[in-house]
Amino acid sequence: MYHHSGSAVQQAAGFATGLLDPLAPGSVSTSTSDAILFQRCTWCASAMYHRLLCPVCRGSDLRTERSEGTGTVRHSTVVHRNTPAARNVSLVEMAEGFVVRGRVMGPPIGIHSGDRVRLSTAKDPVRGEPVFQLLDEPYRAWR
Repeated sequence: MYHHSGSAVQQAAGFATGLLDPLAPGSVSTSTSDAILFQRCTWCASAMYHRLLCPVCRGSDLRTERSEGTGTVRHSTVVHRNTPAARNVSLVEMAEGFVVRGRVMGPPIGIHSGDRVRLSTAKDPVRGEPVFQLLDEPYRAWR
């Protein structure tokens, strides 16, 4: 199955490969470090994070967009391996519809599914993953 994925000039330069290229024509500037860049399929408008092809329609014509930085924790786990102290690893569903793995600041045991978070820094300096902070203290019954 063939579909149009960009001009020949863009393909020759490598812009239609689906990689995040902040210098590609039509992409968003990355002047601030507190932003997550994601891709959106031009065919079906699905949002995804670091993909070469759209997981929904298998299209390769992906444009780079900037996330507003808010999301919801979908899953969080505490990891004790290969670290001097326990840390959390969370899957965060961003407001734009894609899921990203990152770390939420705070006590690892205090991060739960459904917590609202905001991007704190674009990347953890050691692991290279996004770092989030809790937006508000969620209501916890029966503490």
